[in-house]
Amino acid sequence: MQIFDGLVRFIRDTYGTKDLIPLHAPAFRGHEKAYVLECIDSTYVSSVGPFVDRFERDIAAYTGAPCAVATVNGTAALHVALVVAGVEQGDLVITQALTFVATCNAIAYCGAEPVFLDVDRHTLGLSPTAVEQWLESAAQLDADGVCRHKDDGRTVRACLPMHTFGHPVDLAGLVDVCKRWNLALVEDAAESLGSLYQGRHTGTFGRLGALSFNGNKVLTTGGGGMLLADEKLGARAKHLTTTAKRPHAYEFIHDEVAYNYRLPNINAALGCAQLEQIETFVQAKRQLAARYADHLSTTELQFVQEPPGCRSNYWLNAVICADRAQRDALLQATNDAGVSTRPIWQLMSRLPAFRHCVHGELLHSEWLESRVVNLPSSVISASLED
Repeated sequence: MQIFDGLVRFIRDTYGTKDLIPLHAPAFRGHEKAYVLECIDSTYVSSVGPFVDRFERDIAAYTGAPCAVATVNGTAALHVALVVAGVEQGDLVITQALTFVATCNAIAYCGAEPVFLDVDRHTLGLSPTAVEQWLESAAQLDADGVCRHKDDGRTVRACLPMHTFGHPVDLAGLVDVCKRWNLALVEDAAESLGSLYQGRHTGTFGRLGALSFNGNKVLTTGGGGMLLADEKLGARAKHLTTTAKRPHAYEFIHDEVAYNYRLPNINAALGCAQLEQIETFVQAKRQLAARYADHLSTTELQFVQEPPGCRSNYWLNAVICADRAQRDALLQATNDAGVSTRPIWQLMSRLPAFRHCVHGELLHSEWLESRVVNLPSSVISASLED
């Protein structure tokens, strides 16, 4: 189709290559090699070393979080965030059906179950209205103020929204609902480093937040994550992610069952160098998004824009197709032409591991599931040189 041919030409012209164009590749333009070599020369390449401490301090300063705790990946950060928030075996955790599977896996690691609710179309993230409606119909506060499911009495412990493709959810609405229903708000900010909601960084509105530094994220440590919290909860998370080892000059004293979720120093070295360039990366990605929006404005494809009052990092650019048939045709045409595109995730409520879970109406989620396609979103070299 002509619309797809034009898009392929636009993307190839934008990236200036005839080679395969990946969905999202890392950009190494700063001190990455120097810091990694410094780490190797020091021999502190594992879970102890100055780059880990520096990376935690720098992320806390950048996001405005009181405390940041480095982890081996974003899923580990999310798992521990839920544990620290008080999620226990048998609890229910409200989340969105339209998300990456790690969101739900982290809930399952706690022995809890997700409650799948709908998203807002303009944010692609969990809808405060859907959360409020489900709570009004299916939950109640007991005499102690604990939110419980009416049917079986299980505790509804937390609410876990995800900032899809870096676009902030309606945090004001979710904060309000969670406060009134005594739910712990935990933000899955894996995709939203550099994204702001009303001038404040995502991941800092809830009781805890979790970031990811996987190889395909805006900032990468190869593999890694970060938990954001206040000082008290951060200290608790640090203890749990470092095998619950109490400080001692030589004795191994572990005071509870915990996790070996520590980020290696060599990964943190890479992260420190990447973080020095984060605003350059975000601005370059926002420039790319503006180019996409301009090109697509005269086509049938609807470009996904950042929500009002927000600054999105535009981690993955996305378009909304007219229907599933057009979506499938777009995916086929672009990938056949060596331009990597991907559909949005299958709804979590369809996966075998989560089909039994409670869910509400998912009209917006189903509509988006059949229409959304991600476009190449790597930082463009020329943008970094401007």
